Amino acid sequence: MRYLVFSDIHGNLEALEAVLKDVSRKRIDRCIFLGDLVGYGASPNEVIQKVISLKHLSMVRGNHDKAVCGLESIQTFNPVAAAAIQWTGKALNKKHLQLLAGLTKSPLVIHKQITICHGAPFDEDYYIFGEFDAVEAFNYFDTPICFFGHTHFPFIYMEMDETVEGTFIQGNHLEIKLEKGARYLINPGSIGQPRDRDPRAAYAIYDSEQRKIKFYRVEYDFKEAQRKILEADLPSTLAERLSLGI
Repeated sequence: MRYLVFSDIHGNLEALEAVLKDVSRKRIDRCIFLGDLVGYGASPNEVIQKVISLKHLSMVRGNHDKAVCGLESIQTFNPVAAAAIQWTGKALNKKHLQLLAGLTKSPLVIHKQITICHGAPFDEDYYIFGEFDAVEAFNYFDTPICFFGHTHFPFIYMEMDETVEGTFIQGNHLEIKLEKGARYLINPGSIGQPRDRDPRAAYAIYDSEQRKIKFYRVEYDFKEAQRKILEADLPSTLAERLSLGI
């Protein structure tokens, strides 16, 4: 089984379309989305429609998805993020607001082999930054792999013999063979707002038969995404950061 694993689109249609075009050249059996369809970007309706049209899709909600439909207070967000959430709530049609409200809370187990979550398996809003956080997270799932998002950094943590090691994923087409007897926490990075100083959209493909995970980066028309953000009168910093990957 080959899984497309992707996360944190944040209303960036141009980045999503570039990734789906790239993926169309590859064999994919199932799709896994790790949350945050919306927030920050200026194309929330279009992004939601494209994602829900994917076949064999498993997905969980993100913190921005919750906030936009009123399931979480915007008081926990910084002013820029809060402004984008308020704008998105007004821009979304009723159907898509209802869809966000009905998204699954993580963690979610798929095929008894994969756990997926937005932040961490013990708290959907928690950021896994570093091995200390990863050690805690490994205590909360039983499957060989847990895919997570939220941080916007492509990363892989391996637990073996009670030791946890983390690896920051840099570059394109990086393939990692998963070791027998080990368990993994894997973040594919962000499609719509990378924060690892690489502005290219990020995603991963997991091959469960070969036990390999491959990380990809894709160029996209970030200038068009920026133009839409500015045209919508969203905070200009949301446009500026797209070209910097921060």
